[in-house]
Amino acid sequence: MVFIICVLIGVITAFFGGLMGLGGGIILIPSLLFLNQISDAFSWATPQTIVGISLIAMVFTALSSTMAYYKTGRVDYKTGLLFLSGSIPGSMLGSWLNQFIDTDDFLLYFGFVMIIISMLFLIKRKEPAQALQGENKAMRTFHVDGKTYHYTVSIWPACSLSLFVGMMSGLFGIGGGSIMVPAMILLFGFPAHIATATSMFMIFFVSIIGAGTHIALGHIAWEYVFFFIPGAWIGGKLGAMVNQKMTGKTLVWILRILLIVIGIRMIFQGIG
Repeated sequence: MVFIICVLIGVITAFFGGLMGLGGGIILIPSLLFLNQISDAFSWATPQTIVGISLIAMVFTALSSTMAYYKTGRVDYKTGLLFLSGSIPGSMLGSWLNQFIDTDDFLLYFGFVMIIISMLFLIKRKEPAQALQGENKAMRTFHVDGKTYHYTVSIWPACSLSLFVGMMSGLFGIGGGSIMVPAMILLFGFPAHIATATSMFMIFFVSIIGAGTHIALGHIAWEYVFFFIPGAWIGGKLGAMVNQKMTGKTLVWILRILLIVIGIRMIFQGIG
């Protein structure tokens, strides 16, 4: 029974993760924490163990999603690699800090992070300015579904932001996508579909580093990890396929609602 539940959680979390470029941790983590509270069969699901499992599952979610997005040319590899320069060391730092957080604090912090991110999406996004390329900034041009998109990426703000996102990824096991996707859309003017695809490309590498750190710290319940991998692979591919059939506005609204609901629920769990 535990196996079936874990596989289903893996499929659902990977589907939404691949759909919105989040990696799935924002669903997998609260789901396992809730099961830990109501069932002795999930007594192994401590915050540290869950984050480790989440990061390993996200490696497979991100790989399957990125392969699907690659075929349609939606991944901005140059910007993704720039963001990774800060995300990777940040992920290692966050994974190390995770071991010092107890369950109640974990729930509260995670919930507040989700609420803050959802509020960012309430800010009306301005169209990206047609800035010239310079030493510390570059104009990106993408052609997707017959449309041409332009947005500007500034190097130092991108590196600083990615360092913070990486730390949140290792600390909360969220893959960084739930912070990076809104940041790419709101701060750099990314189209939603390109932001989602590029986020999954980044999550693949960040999750490998974060998972490796948790393995070294002994946070992995290996007898349960393999229950989530098949679901992560299937769900990630399905999420990417559905993403390509939806509009950018629809994706943004789904993300807003999901983050608010999860954030409020986890804050109440932490207080209780």
